[in-house]
Amino acid sequence: MHRLKFFSFHYLKSTYHNHPKIPFCTQTPLQSAGPIACLLKTRSVIRFKGPDTVKFLQGLVTNDVRSLDHPQVAAENTITPNMPVAVAPPVYAAMLTPQGRFLYDFFLYRTGRSEERLDRTGSVPGPDSGELEIYADVDGSVVDELLATLKRYRLRSKVDIENLAEDFSCWQRFGGDLAEESPEESEVDSVGWGGTTDPSGVSSSQGNNLGWHWEKDPRLACLGYRGIFPSNATPPLVEADKETDEGNFLLWRLEKGVAEGSTEIAKGEAIPLEYNLVGLNAISFDKGCYIGQELIARTNHRGIIRKRLIPLRFLNDSGKEAEGKVAPGSEVIDADSQKKVGAVTTALGSRGLGLVRLEEAFKREGTLTIKGQEDVHVEAIRPQWWPSEW
Repeated sequence: MHRLKFFSFHYLKSTYHNHPKIPFCTQTPLQSAGPIACLLKTRSVIRFKGPDTVKFLQGLVTNDVRSLDHPQVAAENTITPNMPVAVAPPVYAAMLTPQGRFLYDFFLYRTGRSEERLDRTGSVPGPDSGELEIYADVDGSVVDELLATLKRYRLRSKVDIENLAEDFSCWQRFGGDLAEESPEESEVDSVGWGGTTDPSGVSSSQGNNLGWHWEKDPRLACLGYRGIFPSNATPPLVEADKETDEGNFLLWRLEKGVAEGSTEIAKGEAIPLEYNLVGLNAISFDKGCYIGQELIARTNHRGIIRKRLIPLRFLNDSGKEAEGKVAPGSEVIDADSQKKVGAVTTALGSRGLGLVRLEEAFKREGTLTIKGQEDVHVEAIRPQWWPSEW
């Protein structure tokens, strides 16, 4: 399959060693190029199945997953008008240490039960055990460690946890004005279970009709759509000339100020509220107890967040982009006082993310620089999606 390449790609492990498989992008004309799609090679798929699935996850992750067990019923289903369609949007959540530090993130998807699932013709319920299954899109670099951790917490819970990395893959559809599409304008919501248009209108070369479909990214509308699909099939709406490399989605996230996975959100160290997980719809404050809840609740109650993850742009003395000069872990300092105000967490070319003190982040231009690299100036960018109180 031909892949759309907007940029000249090459590997820069010294610049972005956390994801050596992701190629480097030199420019960012994504706004006018989309919508495009990419296979997320850094993500893997695991499955939870069993009568205690929801109860197990509810006590483990930061978000309320009960909606996955009690989906809303769509108002209209023109494929099978007499059959109600259950709608359960995906849930984004994190798993924490007992001390409230970040460990892993999850995109949790609910599959249909037998009374909701359509067969290959899209007309009648297909065969199924009737048991709830929840699929999770997780960081592939720590999937074995994650499975071992989950099984330690499982104890006597009746839930099976299985690695399906060989069978399923994670995809993202993003770019352009995709976020502005209304449900009526978007083809995405019509593909798979719960669709409201005739699937015969969708080219058979674009995907399968067994229920795997695109979902709106549960974090932010500007991130587009996300989905889990069988590895042996091309997802719906992915055309050969509109498939791109994962590096473009990384760059898209960097510009929005969104980190993802245990390599970008420091495992065992990151405080979820500093990494903006509240604004990314990953935390529920009224769901009940879960591991690490105490620190999250206390920090939120105080309402004082002095540092946040912020998009960064690296420039040279002439104001042009400083490509490949900054590595993750580099200290961000105030050029006037020479005091540390933060650190770069992710870097790709002239773009990055940094955990920076808010008091110093948005001062006058030219205030921030990289320690030991005084010729590199750091521009902190306030994301448009941030709430005004931040």
